[in-house]
Amino acid sequence: MALDARIAAVSYLNTIPFIYGIEHADDLRARLLLAPPSQCAENYRSGRADIALLPAAAVPSLRSTEVITSYCIGAVGPVRTVVLVSPTPVSEVRRVFLDAHSLTSVQLTGYLAAHRWKIAPEWFAMSDYAQLEHAAPGDAFLLIGDKVFDYEGRFPFVYDLAAEWQALTGLPFAFALWVARKGTPYELIEALGHALTFGVEHTYEAVLEYGFDRKPYDAYAYLTRNIDYLYDNQKQKALRKFWDAGLKVSPRVNPG
Repeated sequence: MALDARIAAVSYLNTIPFIYGIEHADDLRARLLLAPPSQCAENYRSGRADIALLPAAAVPSLRSTEVITSYCIGAVGPVRTVVLVSPTPVSEVRRVFLDAHSLTSVQLTGYLAAHRWKIAPEWFAMSDYAQLEHAAPGDAFLLIGDKVFDYEGRFPFVYDLAAEWQALTGLPFAFALWVARKGTPYELIEALGHALTFGVEHTYEAVLEYGFDRKPYDAYAYLTRNIDYLYDNQKQKALRKFWDAGLKVSPRVNPG
């Protein structure tokens, strides 16, 4: 008999192997709630989801929650879809406009600013992507997700956050983790794990099923070369380092 679950997951290209596995599972009947990372966290906190793929930065603040499965959204080198772009070198950046869709990427930008780039910019929420067309010297923009493909090659200075983290720490990074409330039936977690394994093993089929083979970029190459789905000891070590830093970036309203 199939097990029922409400599952919140990220609505980006990098999750389609997971989505494919869940939708093709024999022993898991899931109601999927797909949204940007920040909304996934809200769907979980509000009780609309029993299991969720959450931004790594949100996990330590959650009560009665545990990390489940050996899968994540991670990278062992350049991730390509989490970048800081600017018309000027990062050492000259004075204002950073932050894509608010990912808490993890925002906090990771703050970590790198303090420890890698040695800058103390003003932080602003990016309310309108049209701002990228009018970038002033000293401005930089955090971009995440599939939209990054649209801006590749348009800025002279691009800093891949996963690559910058690795250059600083020597570690890979995990941007999102699978979590569930403590007490979730083991059978349900096991069924999810089987579904995720099936999905990752059928990444090419997922690309075809969801139409990403018709995109102007090579989705399969991105999923197999830039994204690493294994939540191993090195990624756990990386997140402990990230969490222990305790940095908090609180962007102000766009100055206009």
